[in-house]
Amino acid sequence: MDRLVHTALTAMRGAMARQTAVANNLANANTVGFRAEIANATSLWLNGETFQSRAQQAEQVLGADMGQGAVTQTGNPLDVAMDGDALLAVQAPDGSEAYTRRGDLKLTDTGLVTTGDGYPVIGEGGPITLPPYDSLSIAKDGGIWIVPQGGDASQPQRVDGLKLVSAKGSSIAKGTDNLFRETNDGALPQDPFASVTGGAVEGSNVNATQALVQMIEASRAWETQVKMIDTAKQIDDGGASLMRLDA
Repeated sequence: MDRLVHTALTAMRGAMARQTAVANNLANANTVGFRAEIANATSLWLNGETFQSRAQQAEQVLGADMGQGAVTQTGNPLDVAMDGDALLAVQAPDGSEAYTRRGDLKLTDTGLVTTGDGYPVIGEGGPITLPPYDSLSIAKDGGIWIVPQGGDASQPQRVDGLKLVSAKGSSIAKGTDNLFRETNDGALPQDPFASVTGGAVEGSNVNATQALVQMIEASRAWETQVKMIDTAKQIDDGGASLMRLDA
């Protein structure tokens, strides 16, 4: 019976982990630039001095769906939608460089450019800080052009540029903060071919209908394992009653 209960237990842990990943995807179905997490199950053998007769199911997030989300025109000059597989470099809370597809940029009172979730956007020389301006536009190559306050509208000035990178040929991983990082704690180089679409944002690529189906499947898998444990108890009780000697 221990093998049956052990199998059901590890399957229940896997179902819980899968539900967590799917729930996070559903919660971010409307988050700008969100990339759906992909979870999968693997077998982990219990090593010891005897034969490998036990294996646990390990359900974990293996990566993210990098498929394109729907692009919506907003008309906001600070909004950008990354084209192709481009990623926008931002500064993580620990000061390291991380990457995102979130392009709903904001401007703080001090002129610091941040993403919608508050991460400073990295430019050509570090976090981007803009001086007061009358108008602003972001070019296809990520260049930031402004007309300074009181300046000539026909003479815009380039003050900085978004750092756009590509993960091709590199290994990146998604963190719990929804930011991507280079797996060796390095920084990706600027991609000269990366481009953006100004005045637009890319939505989440989560398929809500598919995620709901996955949630139902995980819930039913949990219920099946609970029934297996109950069956194991019934079999164990039946075997014990057969071995009981009558007084």
